[in-house]
Amino acid sequence: MFRKVLSISMLVSALALAGCSSKMPASSSRGKVMASHNSKGESLAGFAGKGSPYFRGNGKIPRGGGRFHVGKPYEVAGIWFKPKEQPGYDRKGAASWYGEAFHGRKTSNGEYFDMNMLSAAHPTLPLPSYAKVTNLANGKSVVVRINDRGPFVGTRIIDLSKRTADVLEFRNKGKANVRVQWIGNAPINDQGSHLAMMNKKAAQGVSVNTLVAAATGRDTKGDDVQLVSYETQKSKKPTRAESQIIQIGSFASLDDAETARSQLANIGPIQVYEWDTAEGPVFKVQMGPFRSEVGAEDALTAVREAGFNQAKLQTARIEQVAHKY
Repeated sequence: MFRKVLSISMLVSALALAGCSSKMPASSSRGKVMASHNSKGESLAGFAGKGSPYFRGNGKIPRGGGRFHVGKPYEVAGIWFKPKEQPGYDRKGAASWYGEAFHGRKTSNGEYFDMNMLSAAHPTLPLPSYAKVTNLANGKSVVVRINDRGPFVGTRIIDLSKRTADVLEFRNKGKANVRVQWIGNAPINDQGSHLAMMNKKAAQGVSVNTLVAAATGRDTKGDDVQLVSYETQKSKKPTRAESQIIQIGSFASLDDAETARSQLANIGPIQVYEWDTAEGPVFKVQMGPFRSEVGAEDALTAVREAGFNQAKLQTARIEQVAHKY
């Protein structure tokens, strides 16, 4: 289901499409590409943030959070976009960037945008997910966390955070021709260790397919892991211990699913997923994967003691864990 709260990337793109802007300084949210000021030089940040609230807490903007989200087809400025899982996604096209005007605002999957993190907006890839982005002009590349929808201007295929534009060395130019290679869905509550580890491996020259293992959540301390290619995962029979998950339950209301997640968050890694059905969206709550059968059984006992008697232990294929966790 498409987010009722518009993404920050979509909102600023809509402004540009409506002709609400002219020039902007290179230090503003989209470099020289997207405008955050109108023709009178007045800031559009307040308008751009309608429906996308600021982070109101103290200290640093929290990382991760939100929910896993694919969404239904949606229309922007007469163009239809169809979000879906896209293993093997590999495209070349224009990239833009956004920063200060949207720093601290909620993204399409409920996370908060931090312009100093390696993140991005994409119109159709699942949220959150990881992708490798390469600047075709200089060969610089980086792995980013996709947690927002956009861009919706011209032929641009991805919108990158300010820091990402700096790493790829195109921020002062405003946009760049890039190659985007999808890695897989990202852990909901990644605090940065998985992303850092994937960038470390990418810098060592490993293939994009081998980076899928970094999205499984098995390397919570950022240590090296045994990398397995996506092709190998699809044919390999997983051991029981490495693919144990707990299905907590399915809910018709996102609020009920979020309540269940908050009640069980101290037991183990837990996420909410949205699935589209003929009757409407269903929100599933899942815990895991776990490193051992003992850990999974202990967690299941704790979940049932908390009142979720319908919870059940399930063995998932490796690629399901890697792409759904």
